[in-house]
Amino acid sequence: MTVAQAIQYALSLGLERLDAQLLVLHALGRSQRERAWLLAHGDDAIAPDAHTQLHAMAARRATGEPLSYITGFKEFYGLTLQVDARVLDPRADTETLVDWALQVMQEVSQVRVVDLGTGSGAIALALKHSQPQWQVGAVDFSADALAVARNNATRLELDIDFQQGSWLAGVGESYALIVSNPPYIAAQDAHMAALTHEPLQALASGDDGLDDIRVIIGQAPAHLLPGGWLLLEHGYDQAATVRKLLQNAGFLQVQSRLDLAGIERCSGGQWPGIAPHSD
Repeated sequence: MTVAQAIQYALSLGLERLDAQLLVLHALGRSQRERAWLLAHGDDAIAPDAHTQLHAMAARRATGEPLSYITGFKEFYGLTLQVDARVLDPRADTETLVDWALQVMQEVSQVRVVDLGTGSGAIALALKHSQPQWQVGAVDFSADALAVARNNATRLELDIDFQQGSWLAGVGESYALIVSNPPYIAAQDAHMAALTHEPLQALASGDDGLDDIRVIIGQAPAHLLPGGWLLLEHGYDQAATVRKLLQNAGFLQVQSRLDLAGIERCSGGQWPGIAPHSD
């Protein structure tokens, strides 16, 4: 089997071309940034062990298992994260939340921020990597998820203060910025059937998907500095409701941000008071 034939085999199982290419690269031990290499080496033969590995990986992907669980890593905001079934597969749309967080704090030199429900650590690590001087904390209820996040922080040499807990319960500090990509899918949502490979506790949140967001919005005021921001990721159809929840809780400048598909994916607001010290 050649490289080109390997890609066609993966496509024949119903995989998208990008997934097929990335699996072939992984089976060959090459970087996922080398897609151009595939075009130049389409006639190269694949060794039997790589061929066997590709068959097994393509079969897993065909069942809907996230590509990151199969390869063991995921690119997020320029970082290579190690991920597995203990944590949610990081989505590119979540980079919208990171962009927004960096924007609202761009003129603040000393920032204390906490990422709630950190999972793989994606958001916290992206913020710390972008702003090394920030004090970044991360909370997750799952000890398994924290193990993954800590491993990523160690491997990337980024100093994050990890804590196990339920959202802000038990957190004693105040922050200039609180960010979270919490569970936001309704428990009976039809989309859940396609997400069986990922941890349920990182996906579903009550009958309307907003139980955890309500808790975070309720807890945040006691942990925000005057002028601090709360930024939340949510579902494609939840922006208006989340904005209303923020407004009812007393937040100002309540607004939403669009994801890569032009969908309102994140909403947030600023807690009243004088903003954190700016240089």
